[in-house]
Amino acid sequence: MNVSMARFSGNVVVIGVLLMLLGDFMFSLNDAMGKWLVASFSVGQVLVVRSLGSFVILAPLVARQGGAALFHIERVPLQILRVVLTTADVGLFYAAVAYLPLADVMTFYMAGPIYVAAFSHVFLGETMGWRRWLAVLVGFAGVVIALRPSAAILSWPSIFGLVGSLAFSMTLVLSRRLRGTSDATLVTLQTVAALITGIVLSIGDWRSMSGLDLVAMLALGIVAGCAHMLITRSLKLAPASLLAPLQYSLLIWAIILGFIFFGDVPDAQVLIGSAIIVLAGIFIFYRKNLTAGISKEAVPPDGH
Repeated sequence: MNVSMARFSGNVVVIGVLLMLLGDFMFSLNDAMGKWLVASFSVGQVLVVRSLGSFVILAPLVARQGGAALFHIERVPLQILRVVLTTADVGLFYAAVAYLPLADVMTFYMAGPIYVAAFSHVFLGETMGWRRWLAVLVGFAGVVIALRPSAAILSWPSIFGLVGSLAFSMTLVLSRRLRGTSDATLVTLQTVAALITGIVLSIGDWRSMSGLDLVAMLALGIVAGCAHMLITRSLKLAPASLLAPLQYSLLIWAIILGFIFFGDVPDAQVLIGSAIIVLAGIFIFYRKNLTAGISKEAVPPDGH
């Protein structure tokens, strides 16, 4: 019985990892589309139409669980904090890519696993030994090698990316803490908050849109909604400290999509950095499974 339960638990964690990877892919599409849109429209306007697009995904899910579930939530203060942080994350990300190269903003967000590991230790009681800490740092070094942040990263707008990445990391931790709340409820609350914020920010700064612009913004919302649902579910199935380093896969998808859609061919430095990122992520996953599958008495602490 214990073996069966351990196998089931392991399968659940693997599903959580796969969902996080798929969610990261969807977010990579969201990032590219968002940067294209904020070049022509205000952050507030993009948030409004994006939020409306997200309801295409959310409406059937909310209808299936019942609207009353939106008002029966656990740990209200943490829910409010999560809504504030998710709204800040989205708004600040779009504000950052409006002024900085996407690679620079991604560099801030690639530091997320380091923040999450620290936050998870404090708020979730999850532990990470020195080997996994080292792997996270090595993975971030791979990001820096691959992206080669430009001098623009030192400019004032970089504060948007820095604060946004901190907000995103804390959101991951809170999603894990609030795993008793349904996925649809969590994502609906943050989408409503983004809609309200977008309406406020777009007052006096609303521009006319072509049919293509409208479709693109709605599609952005659908993509973002799918990404949030996938990542929210993954955080209920696997520890945040294990999933967070998988954010590095965003860089891999950026390379692939850049080649497919824009014909960008990564140079040797990008490929080397990407290889470091992938190896670091694989090691973290392996180490997590190794220590989880053996009794604490049989495994020396990472600190020794």
